[in-house]
Amino acid sequence: MNCHDLSQIIEERLESNKDQLSRQFFSQNLNTTTKFFILDDLLPEKITLEIYKNFPDKSRFNFNDTFREKKLTFKNLNSLENPIIQNITDSFQMDNVIKTIEKITKIQNLGGDPSLYAGGLSRMDLTHFLNPHIDNSHDANKIRYRRFNLLFYVTPKIKESDGGNFELWDKKIKKPLKISSTFNRLVVIETNKYSWHSVDPVCSDIQRCCVSNYYFSKSSPENKEYYHVTSYLGRPGERFRRIYGRIDNALRDNFVKITGISRGKKLIRNIEKN
Repeated sequence: MNCHDLSQIIEERLESNKDQLSRQFFSQNLNTTTKFFILDDLLPEKITLEIYKNFPDKSRFNFNDTFREKKLTFKNLNSLENPIIQNITDSFQMDNVIKTIEKITKIQNLGGDPSLYAGGLSRMDLTHFLNPHIDNSHDANKIRYRRFNLLFYVTPKIKESDGGNFELWDKKIKKPLKISSTFNRLVVIETNKYSWHSVDPVCSDIQRCCVSNYYFSKSSPENKEYYHVTSYLGRPGERFRRIYGRIDNALRDNFVKITGISRGKKLIRNIEKN
């Protein structure tokens, strides 16, 4: 199934649940200031299983292992034998899907990012985690503001008790709202200076697989210009990581602002080869 066909399915599922998703997005949640919505059963189950089964072998992923995160990432989608992975990823970049997200969230002039800056595939195995963080405020060229994360989970039979749950935090990063990485679930969150999110440690032998996409806009979520790098903190109780994280964030942020040099261009898909 090509990306156009997949985008039609996604558009139809979003449209048929548009009012409910919009209410969910604009409802106030006491556990987080981040706006979000969740749509289960995004695709026919057979298609989502095919996506999961065609995730690349672990050896082909890049392994990130720091105090900030421990996870596997992959962007070289055109190298995969089965095109389903590239097609599902690109389907979220189609105009019809973007326009439907605009209608649900009432945020206009969104644009996709075929370069997959910080997007693409992720896999998390036993002991892997992602600490509380806010994403880089901009795209790789520091021109557009990041506005939405679209996270599509494809691991069958995963349960909250397996860990690997997505988490949204309050501004003080004190208590998370857990969202299970349920099979065939799409989670869409608004991103800004306060949209702290994370993934709790995987505590079983499951492979937590996710297809990630991001939307950007030229307009700022704050209605004024700002910039920050992806910024991490420790979890509640991790006092050293919280202190070290703030120092690390400030150093990296100032380095980019002073030099204009960032790792952004190393985190994109080579479009010319796709």
